[in-house]
Amino acid sequence: MSSNSFPYNEQSGGGEATELGQEATSTISPSGAFGLFSSDLKKNEDLKQMLESNKDSAKLDAMKRIVGMIAKGKNASELFPAVVKNVASKNIEIKKLVYVYLVRYAEEQQDLALLSISTFQRALKDPNQLIRASALRVLSSIRVPIIVPIMMLAIKEASADLSPYVRKNAAHAIQKLYSLDPEQKEMLIEVIEKLLKDKSTLVAGSVVMAFEEVCPDRIDLIHKNYRKLCNLLVDVEEWGQVVIIHMLTRYARTQFVSPWKEGDELEDNGKNFYESDDDQKEKTDKKKKPYTMDPDHRLLIRNTKPLLQSRNAAVVMAVAQLYWHISPKSEAGIISKSLVRLLRSNREVQYIVLQNIATMSIQRKGMFEPYLKSFYVRSTDPTMIKTLKLEILTNLANEANISTLLREFQTYVKSQDKQFAAATIQTIGRCATNILEVTDTCLNGLVCLLSNRDEIVVAESVVVIKKLLQMQPAQHGEIIKHMAKLLDSITVPVARASILWLIGENCERVPKIAPDVLRKMAKSFTSEDDLVKLQILNLGAKLYLTNSKQTKLLTQYILNLGKYDQNYDIRDRTRFIRQLIVPNVKSGALSKYAKKIFLAQKPAPLLESPFKDRDHFQLGTLSHTLNIKATGYLELSNWPEVAPDPSVRNVEVIELAKEWTPAGKAKQENSAKKFYSESEEEEDSSDSSSDSESESGSESGEQGESGEEGDSNEDSSEDSSSEQDSESGRESGLENKRTAKRNSKAKGKSDSEDGEKENEKSKTSDSSNDESSSIEDSSSDSESESEPESESESRRVTKEKEKKTKQDRTPLTKDVSLLDLDDFNPVSTPVALPTPALSPSLMADLEGLHLSTSSSVISVSTPAFVPTKTHVLLHRMSGKGLAAHYFFPRQPCIFGDKMVSIQITLNNTTDRKIENIHIGEKKLPIGMKMHVFNPIDSLEPEGSITVSMGIDFCDSTQTASFQLCTKDDCFNVNIQPPVGELLLPVAMSEKDFKKEQGLQLKLCTVGH
Repeated sequence: MSSNSFPYNEQSGGGEATELGQEATSTISPSGAFGLFSSDLKKNEDLKQMLESNKDSAKLDAMKRIVGMIAKGKNASELFPAVVKNVASKNIEIKKLVYVYLVRYAEEQQDLALLSISTFQRALKDPNQLIRASALRVLSSIRVPIIVPIMMLAIKEASADLSPYVRKNAAHAIQKLYSLDPEQKEMLIEVIEKLLKDKSTLVAGSVVMAFEEVCPDRIDLIHKNYRKLCNLLVDVEEWGQVVIIHMLTRYARTQFVSPWKEGDELEDNGKNFYESDDDQKEKTDKKKKPYTMDPDHRLLIRNTKPLLQSRNAAVVMAVAQLYWHISPKSEAGIISKSLVRLLRSNREVQYIVLQNIATMSIQRKGMFEPYLKSFYVRSTDPTMIKTLKLEILTNLANEANISTLLREFQTYVKSQDKQFAAATIQTIGRCATNILEVTDTCLNGLVCLLSNRDEIVVAESVVVIKKLLQMQPAQHGEIIKHMAKLLDSITVPVARASILWLIGENCERVPKIAPDVLRKMAKSFTSEDDLVKLQILNLGAKLYLTNSKQTKLLTQYILNLGKYDQNYDIRDRTRFIRQLIVPNVKSGALSKYAKKIFLAQKPAPLLESPFKDRDHFQLGTLSHTLNIKATGYLELSNWPEVAPDPSVRNVEVIELAKEWTPAGKAKQENSAKKFYSESEEEEDSSDSSSDSESESGSESGEQGESGEEGDSNEDSSEDSSSEQDSESGRESGLENKRTAKRNSKAKGKSDSEDGEKENEKSKTSDSSNDESSSIEDSSSDSESESEPESESESRRVTKEKEKKTKQDRTPLTKDVSLLDLDDFNPVSTPVALPTPALSPSLMADLEGLHLSTSSSVISVSTPAFVPTKTHVLLHRMSGKGLAAHYFFPRQPCIFGDKMVSIQITLNNTTDRKIENIHIGEKKLPIGMKMHVFNPIDSLEPEGSITVSMGIDFCDSTQTASFQLCTKDDCFNVNIQPPVGELLLPVAMSEKDFKKEQGLQLKLCTVGH
């Protein structure tokens, strides 16, 4: 690169100067000296010309180059006037790039951006969602107070936009507007409350971020949306997950009681001894009995667990801190493996993760002990990583692994990284104080290091030895003598000061050495460091008090030197010591106690981890990393003694029930259509189906529909030739439709709101269109073909029956609910459309539905596999001896065609009779129904009985909560069905399965 640039500079600058000779002016020389910069200017001129061109292709090329410049970090602000002219371009691609540019520079060039504000306002109504969102981003990037009302209006409109992408940008704009004008807080909270109800995963993370910025204390806004946020969490984009998890951690600490109270006792007892299984289980149950985890607390812990596998380190760290702060201690161990996995990331990620592990390992060593070798230092690690790994290894050290760690530390001491070697010596000192069994071994090893060539290693060893000797000074006189000899060679001030302090404290144990050391120090007093001078003064004072004969004159000499020292600390210390130890007329009462003051017993220092006090900050936050409270840090509150009312979160369930249950809408439509005649109903259905087709169908969808109608014509004509075949086909086809519908409903719950609506709309229009086409085709076939008389008579009878039936029930035209077409027991429920019986006409209508093209083969069958696994409904300890387990037999429910069959086994584990077992109060979401078992008069001791009940879960996995009661007590229990238990088994050949699968995919494609 340098070889190319040199001739370029020479040609553009040197050649020009040579040619002009003496007349070369200062205006030429800059271009010669800085040829690269002049070429940049020329390029920008070129870009300006391209932006002013009449050709869209030239403008687009220019904008791509400009955005590329911005991406590389180059300054393109001087092009702002030329770019902003194109803000009203009709070319969408140009407009999108212009908005990208404006978002970057609108804040810097506010005046020019304001000139185009009317264009941005028009763009907010643009049909393209990207343009609408970009216009809002630019508008919110213009930091001028005068346009706050315009921004507020734009945010309100965008929050109600049909596109989730625009709503997401509205949430981003809320934060910008709040920082510009905090007085808008109340109005912004209203928008946040509205956006929090949004079911789109795209919006969730952004609106929670806005909530955290604007009103983090308004926990009441989260109550209704708590369960929704927990369930959406897995599908939210990664950075949104981080924000939501941190917010939910704070929420959980205010709304649930601590799960740690009982856990500590259990943990300790479990480690100390083992008993027989029965005794241990009973004790465990008794201890767990007072605490039962709130289902919402469990929901949060369960739904965040899969995110430990996330590819984003920030998400894993967020889940780890959530488990650390709110989960039972017995469950927090699962985060250790995920955190160790992050140590393979880049050094910045390692640094943050290791800091958090260091804090965790102080309180709970057992979590990371299995991964001890993962914290061994590598030669390629930077010093900051090495130091943190040392810290963790020290925290994890115990009697079992200390010998392995000391061998590892021996290698680290020899490292070329002197800062790391010094940190290792401090680590050895901490291990010696924490584990008394190896104190002597560590001390001997540190003494060996005193002969090391490296002065830093020796100095650090001296400091650590000094601290260790304070713990047991009487036993180590030889070490003190050895360290006194090092004063001649060690130059590091801290080490010299440590040796002098150690000799001063033990001057009575080394009476011959101490005065000589003071003599040597008096010679070099003026050239010593201030820290060393203070310790020389202290040593002189101590020797004056204990051995005044030998050291009196020497001490006075040192005090005179200190009296005129340049440092005022040393001058003050000198005056203080002189008045305290040298008796004179003016001496106060303190001089009598001078010996006690100077030679008092000093407590041994505690070598503690620097991470010990960091646990009061939330893990994973900037405050925890810096160990100071950062701006905007929100503290975790203490667990409440009594949990707040959990019913505040039930609103979410009610809303979901209303939304997912089509009963209200279906009933209104049906009641309106009751009074129409049969022909009008058929016309209505065909009209509505064609209307819905025109609204939701695309070109490809219409072509697919026409092809499907042709198929349905052939099917209906073939079926009409054989009445027996058609009946069996209809029954199996209807069952197949019901299964497909249940599958689609179960799947649809996890999809976003917009995709869901489109899918349901297209499916409804497809099915209704097929229906109406099959009606018309079958009627035309019956007119054109010559049929036997018996067959025509049967058709008349069928139509008469149909008229009677239609007077009793609502017509199933557009709102055909395939869940209603059950063959088991015609028991109607108010949740869905009641269907007491299937009319032959309705069967004929539904034949055209493409879901049953192979109706002669598909049929509802008994399940091939019924799991024997049972679920605990009521534990024997919680139920005071009454235990209840339930399982799903996967058989048709005898209590209702829409109910799921459940078998409950009740056990009496006590030695007395339990009387009057029955179902008490039911707390069911709207629309859910339950058929209870008959009360059981009594259950003998050690007796067992199995009862059946049915629950209509309304095709959702909502929890059915109720009370299981005895004569004396009532116990709150709940049943939540897995999705698979809401489906019916269908038997079909592989060929038919693939055909149905292909058709479902085709319908989904048309819907999208």
